[in-house]
Amino acid sequence: MNQIRITVVVAVSLLSAAAFAAPVKVSIDSGTLVGESNDGVNSFKGVPFAKPPVGDLRWSAPQKPDKWRGERDATQFQLPCPQPTNPDGKTLNGGGVSGKTAEDCLYLNVVAPANAKDAPVMVWLYGGASFLGGAHLGSYNAPTFAKNGVIIVTTNYRLGPLGSFAHPALTKAAKPNEPIANYALMDAVATLQWVQRNIGKFGGDTKNVTVFGQSAGGAMVVNLLGIPSAKGLFAKAGIQSGAALRPGMNMAAGEKTGSEWAGKMGLDANATMEQLRAIPVEKFATNNETARSMGSPIDGRFKTKSTQDAFADGSASYVPLIIGSNNGEGGFDGARAVATAMSAKAPVFLYQFAYVPEWRKVAQPQGAPHSAEIVYVFDSWNTTAQPVAGVAQVDRDIAKRVNSCWVAFAKAEAKAKSLTCADGFTWPAFTAANDDAAVLAAQAKMVKSKALPNGPPPGAPRGSAAPN
Repeated sequence: MNQIRITVVVAVSLLSAAAFAAPVKVSIDSGTLVGESNDGVNSFKGVPFAKPPVGDLRWSAPQKPDKWRGERDATQFQLPCPQPTNPDGKTLNGGGVSGKTAEDCLYLNVVAPANAKDAPVMVWLYGGASFLGGAHLGSYNAPTFAKNGVIIVTTNYRLGPLGSFAHPALTKAAKPNEPIANYALMDAVATLQWVQRNIGKFGGDTKNVTVFGQSAGGAMVVNLLGIPSAKGLFAKAGIQSGAALRPGMNMAAGEKTGSEWAGKMGLDANATMEQLRAIPVEKFATNNETARSMGSPIDGRFKTKSTQDAFADGSASYVPLIIGSNNGEGGFDGARAVATAMSAKAPVFLYQFAYVPEWRKVAQPQGAPHSAEIVYVFDSWNTTAQPVAGVAQVDRDIAKRVNSCWVAFAKAEAKAKSLTCADGFTWPAFTAANDDAAVLAAQAKMVKSKALPNGPPPGAPRGSAAPN
């Protein structure tokens, strides 16, 4: 009996120690943050990287945040940006969020190894069709990257019409050379600028920053490759299920779309900026139609050309790239096209994710659906809000391998010709000549990319694994 009591006491003590989070402080250019340190990982949540984009700052380029006196609590996530949400507080909306949102939403989170020194940094842009999602979601906030020596920064960005909006009144009110229309992309650049100013305080290497994203976040990375003000802010890039090179939208088309949206808000063709900025934020996300993003027009100031044109004239940011899609969603041809353009001047690691757990094969017969790879990239089965009752050890082992490949990419030299993952899998770089691509499945293997399908056969069902 005494032995049992001792065992219970020891077990409870160990659990208490594992759950204990000690305060940890860091001073950045805006002030001092107080975060948490637990099990060799430091986390700082709800860190402002810009002033609240409200009032006169709605539809304005992000401004540096105000400095604060004393210490700022950084142990709680801030609210995500306005978007449609489900009222039951439980069901997630296809990668979106449940519960409260706020227009004051330009905050980021940092998860870093304790005592990090010159650690590689990865900045994550979440997906959600450019009108859903948030940096706080559990699938993005596992400690695994940090435990493997990589700092992760997850960041909010403005969504829907707040993140992408062109309108004649906005164009008229803008000062010469003032960037307009592409506010979500401006938020991404502001995050990367914050990282360059501050990540060294967390032990990060400003010369080894990877910006990566999935779906809409991946498409943002594609855009960042062609945006002049983003050049030099990141050394590597990752695009998961968001690769496409397209001609750019002109401002006339963007303004037409914006004017039509303003009409749905009850404003006529002569609406002023004052009237537009007075629209209650609650009206932006009442339904999926009025909440959707309006594209990414070329304003000639911030976004001067499409990334397709930037690759064509050689002005793109040529950086090491990890890129691919899932075999149950489509889009691999677009990933291959971007990989081919980038591989002319930088190492590229091309993949198709093709793993479906046994317990999901009935629901996902077409293969790994959109967003399915996220929980494996982040190795976040322990933090995701997805149902995990059926998760087997093999699923966790594959997550460990996939995460290790992304860690290897973050740590790789700029001219690396291959990556070595945790289980010894070697992933050679893709070139137009060798056509090498990794299939990330139950057993990882290298194949020729042209042998891989773009996605499921026409007419096959295509689901989505919400990355919550």
